[in-house]
Amino acid sequence: MADQRIHIVDRVTTKAGRGRAFVDAYLADYVPQAVRIGMTLDRVLVSPPVWLEDDANTVTAIWTVSGHEQWWQTAISRRFDAGFVDFWHRVEPMVAQRSRSMEAAAESVEDMCRV
Repeated sequence: MADQRIHIVDRVTTKAGRGRAFVDAYLADYVPQAVRIGMTLDRVLVSPPVWLEDDANTVTAIWTVSGHEQWWQTAISRRFDAGFVDFWHRVEPMVAQRSRSMEAAAESVEDMCRV
């Protein structure tokens, strides 16, 4: 059976000069909540790899969960947990744009279609 990990990719474009503050808040506030509900943080990437004062940084956080069941459990938990909603409200002044995608290894997709 192929790897059943699903990657949850959060991509946030910060407002100018707010990259470092956003990453600090994400690591301190969002990460512990996400770990508590079963998500595993793979890495947090910053682009460009320098804190910009007069321009935006793009922050990409890559998480993993073990297959469909855990993905659904974490998705439902995030939607109905006030802590996640509060976090995004608190950091809203730092964020220009954000998106989330769900991804899996290409060789895993066929098996994942058999739910």
